[in-house]
Amino acid sequence: MAVADTPVPDLAGRARACADRLCAADRVLLVSHIDADGLTSAAIASSALARAGIDHEVVFEKGLDEESIAGIAVREFEVVLFTDFGSGQLDVIAPHEARGDFVPVIADHHRPADADTAFHLNPLLEGIDGASELSGAGASYVLARALEGPDGDNRDLAGLAVVGAVGDMQDGGGGLVGANEAIVADGVDAGVLEERTDLDLYGRQTRPLPKLLEYASDVRIPGISNDEAGAIGFLRDLDVDVRRDGEWRRWIDLDGDERRTLVSALMQRAVASGVPADRIETLVGTSYTLLAEESGTELRDVSEFSTLLNATARYERADVGLAVCLGDRDGALSEARRLLRNHRRNLSEGLQWVKSEGVTHEDNLQWFDAGSRIRETIVGIVAGMAAGSPAVDRSKPVVAFAEKNATELKVSSRGTGRLVRQGLDLSTVMREASRAVGGDGGGHDVAAGATIPIDERDAFLDAADELVGAQLS
Repeated sequence: MAVADTPVPDLAGRARACADRLCAADRVLLVSHIDADGLTSAAIASSALARAGIDHEVVFEKGLDEESIAGIAVREFEVVLFTDFGSGQLDVIAPHEARGDFVPVIADHHRPADADTAFHLNPLLEGIDGASELSGAGASYVLARALEGPDGDNRDLAGLAVVGAVGDMQDGGGGLVGANEAIVADGVDAGVLEERTDLDLYGRQTRPLPKLLEYASDVRIPGISNDEAGAIGFLRDLDVDVRRDGEWRRWIDLDGDERRTLVSALMQRAVASGVPADRIETLVGTSYTLLAEESGTELRDVSEFSTLLNATARYERADVGLAVCLGDRDGALSEARRLLRNHRRNLSEGLQWVKSEGVTHEDNLQWFDAGSRIRETIVGIVAGMAAGSPAVDRSKPVVAFAEKNATELKVSSRGTGRLVRQGLDLSTVMREASRAVGGDGGGHDVAAGATIPIDERDAFLDAADELVGAQLS
């Protein structure tokens, strides 16, 4: 691939080096993370490896620590490709590389540890923000473009990269930016992606209109949000045929004039209800549609696609999510939908638990300990939902705990863009506070996680609270 063809020129050299090493390998073990960004990263990389004729196997891990990396080493693969993690664990990977256990190739976007390796594709190493400008799937996509043969074209994988970026919450404040924009352009050029300005509420493809409005959580409109009867009453007062053949229509069923009527009325209601102007503006934003997917399904809209993926690997069914990403629209999609129903129920119950139990406030952060009530693989999502609800104080980051096993706690933290602009870096907080108590962690400035010994929660909180205070002072 010529440098001119790469979507992210600053990463072209690193991508080329990684691609050349993969092409020289007899077999590759592809190891990826279990969230939506990790699943799409794996699917992009696996597709590109297959098209390049590189024999490989795909496995997933909740996280990388000494035990899981040792387990990877005994698999005796010459080359191990890590996607959507690996950078932050380079200090643990390095001894295995030095012993000749395997050659690591890394396509990641998280904060690197104090070690490096020859084949390391990470936007942060070239001054590109890995929390807002390029996701793990984006890094995998840059690698996939470098793996193209003379007649190859992997731009059709751009849609999955956008699903990963949106699943990693990189589309806040007006859509995807930075290096992600170049990937969007690739997808549009390849005919797999549509970018447009639209109502920015989750569920445009699948939710009946009353549920679309009732469940809208980012912009709270009194008398409509979290109010089923209010949402129905609002819709019935519109000069729009909101029902057809006895069924509620969905957003995608409306024509252009009907959509404009609904958005205008929604904004007028928000203004009359005293919703701040900056919140009202977020009712309209950038949407990304996957044109090859069936209209009215969870796969058509990238936000809904990413939620479907989160519902698979976080419940030990990464194989299902990967199969959906790779095109299985039969058994795998049916199972993913079943898992999605379960996932939504668990998230709803988890958020309700946080609202009823409340959070505990320290000087600089707030926290809750769900114990075994919330699954450790989704406690971070619940923390993020809580951060956007009236249940918590948006002026402080949220830290959530859940039991990982009999000896360890999973820690997840979520901040806001405003706190990050004030100096918050949860990646540093999670890494330093966890290591102070014998654990480990990392991530992004706005969202990060850790694993700590189960009896070190209070000591961890003391360290984290002090670190956050220093950053925000």
